[in-house]
Amino acid sequence: MRIPLTLRGFGFALAMVLLCACRIESAAPSGGAAVSQAATPSGEVWVYTSMYRHVLDALEPLLKERLPGVQVHWYQAGSEKVASRLEAERAAGAVRADVLMTSDPFLYERLARDGAFLRYASVNALRIPRSLMDLDARYAAVRLSTMVLVHRTGAGAAPKSFEALVDGSWQGKAAVGDPLTSGTAFTWAVFMHARRGDAYFAGLREKGAVVAGGNAAVLQKVESGEVDAGVLLLENALAAKAKGSPIEIVWPADGAVVIPGPVGLFATTRNAVAAKALVDVLLSPEGQRIIVEKGDMHAVDPRLGGPRGEPGVEGLLGRAQAWSPAVLEQGLLRGGDIKEAFSRAFAR
Repeated sequence: MRIPLTLRGFGFALAMVLLCACRIESAAPSGGAAVSQAATPSGEVWVYTSMYRHVLDALEPLLKERLPGVQVHWYQAGSEKVASRLEAERAAGAVRADVLMTSDPFLYERLARDGAFLRYASVNALRIPRSLMDLDARYAAVRLSTMVLVHRTGAGAAPKSFEALVDGSWQGKAAVGDPLTSGTAFTWAVFMHARRGDAYFAGLREKGAVVAGGNAAVLQKVESGEVDAGVLLLENALAAKAKGSPIEIVWPADGAVVIPGPVGLFATTRNAVAAKALVDVLLSPEGQRIIVEKGDMHAVDPRLGGPRGEPGVEGLLGRAQAWSPAVLEQGLLRGGDIKEAFSRAFAR
């Protein structure tokens, strides 16, 4: 089975740049899905997304300016809820969405393997690091979320790594998200399970870790003093610090977990011209800048810096654990087992 470069090791990506550039540039819809690129975008486009509402609000003026004839409708919810709605619509044979934009890389790969996506390579996508794209142009990252550690200021020494939460080198309580309800927590759990198996979850429980639901709950438990540290999205930590939260951000020594938030066009779209134009805007420098400045997330455009003074995408990837075929297959094929192992560890 072919594993797309999107989720291969980042080091291998550099050796493939010239090859995949040729493949990406040659990608185009075929058969009945072909459309005229000279057509003027118009009509309605439905986007199913987990992007924060305030970021969508900030994108609206840009979309109206660039696509004056297009009405963009958003179904906005957490990645898990979006996936559930999409699954129900696909089972009924009536997918309403034209564009999918969530932060669940495993969902995109599953849909891509099912042939659900229309191939499209935006001209703006040619700037994206190839490790963040599908070689067959079925989807590409439009934003990057990152799981890091946070520690309450004044609560003693901070954990230095995710491994420290279970290996005894750090003493204190930590909060983690629930992979049964949080898509980003699930991706993090897949990475941890790939390294340590079920023992990692058992170790978290033995060291007094607390399951806090989503990222907002993790942050609240650290800020309140209920726990000393937590596994949290960088974007949530940066926004909280800007508001005066008493936390510090710790880049884990064993590597942060970067979670690509891809965008893909459904092959069933009734308005491919407008859907493609919308993707072009999202990947434009202006669209990417809004994602950084309003969402506190990393852009995929290497010309832009990271949120609030952080390094850009290339610096981020240098701090991250690499996606590998093993990680991808675990999330795709063993996701239910991983969730069950987590539940079993914390049910004792």
